[in-house]
Amino acid sequence: MLSRNRMLIRSLLSSSFPCTRNFLGTTPPPRKFLETGDTLRQTRIFTNEDVTEYSKASLDSNPLHFDSEFARNAGFEDRLVHGMLVASLFPRIIASHCPGAIYVSQSLHYKSPVYLGDAVVGEVQVTNIRENKSRYIVKFLTKCFKNDKLLVIDGEAVAILPTLAAEKVNVVD
Repeated sequence: MLSRNRMLIRSLLSSSFPCTRNFLGTTPPPRKFLETGDTLRQTRIFTNEDVTEYSKASLDSNPLHFDSEFARNAGFEDRLVHGMLVASLFPRIIASHCPGAIYVSQSLHYKSPVYLGDAVVGEVQVTNIRENKSRYIVKFLTKCFKNDKLLVIDGEAVAILPTLAAEKVNVVD
């Protein structure tokens, strides 16, 4: 099934893009097309300003995000980054690689807190691609790690993509 999908995708795409001539004498890098198993990642360190701006937009002013003493009394090391702010990495990753993506759904499971200053890596992995009316319905496994190893969020997302061509690709296979 996987090789059949790849052949279909390559067939559709090879007939869709006209050949272009490169006048600079260099060969442009080949475009990457998303395939099942591809993983896209981005890293972010959340700041006090990020938490403050998110709080203003979401109207979530829980003291766990603003008062270190309150957070420590609740059993945390320090102030927390909003879980939904951390999860916002997923649509950001998808949209930055696949312009025009329509985010359809997201499930989230919070595993561990994220604190201000933690380096968080968001990761989306393509698990299923289905063509529907000249668009693609793509299912992703979604995960965030802090300090490169501790799982803090996992879940699944579904997005509708206008094409499987990916931009700004730093795909990790």
